[in-house]
Amino acid sequence: MSEIRYEVADRVAVVTLDAPGRRNALSVPMARELADVAQEAEADPRVGALVVTGGAHFCAGAVREVLTETGRDPAEDTAYRNLETVYAAFTTVGSIGLPTVAAVRGAAVGAGLNLALATDLRVVARTARLLPGFVQLGIHPGGGHFTLLARAAGREAAAAMGMFGEEVDGERAVALGLAWAAYDDADVEPQALALAGRVARDPDLARRVVASFRRESAAGGVPWDVAVEVERSPQLWSLRRKHQQ
Repeated sequence: MSEIRYEVADRVAVVTLDAPGRRNALSVPMARELADVAQEAEADPRVGALVVTGGAHFCAGAVREVLTETGRDPAEDTAYRNLETVYAAFTTVGSIGLPTVAAVRGAAVGAGLNLALATDLRVVARTARLLPGFVQLGIHPGGGHFTLLARAAGREAAAAMGMFGEEVDGERAVALGLAWAAYDDADVEPQALALAGRVARDPDLARRVVASFRRESAAGGVPWDVAVEVERSPQLWSLRRKHQQ
């Protein structure tokens, strides 16, 4: 059964992670499907914006099996490609030519936080939990995590969260610049849809506007795609080291 729900209404594509039993942790098939539906939305000329949500639990990161298999032999082709597929879930969402909004309730952890940060704008629950979780598991951050944090909230927040493991709630996320607004749980998705609906009214304009926005707001540091590769090697090392412990 599919673990990704996809629908289009009023020119807004809504992608819902739907594996509540594991709090929407990304398996390889789920990650592949997420990337596919994001590209489907981009290819649909009727769509002017995309909203990503996970319901009560945004995304608990990658499933542990992916990390464990990579740790056994990081250079083995299948393991390497499976981790790459998980990366592709959020790098695709972050690169499609549509304005994107994340509606975050519950926890956004590791790759799940990367997914939220990959979008152009985030609307969060006041009680949402945003935490990297990588170092706490004994592994190096991956997916360009430091770049995503730094471009949203600056160097200090990237250090506190990505290196020292600080967790923030929704209101703190807004104060740091990691999110635009924090609401009660029941209002998160409606507010995200309302924001997306404004820009989506004119899909052609929306696509041109988001292209200009990303070019003009790009940070002057390491590009995200480069950061993904910079972090890949030490993360693979850390996964192998953890497997051998």
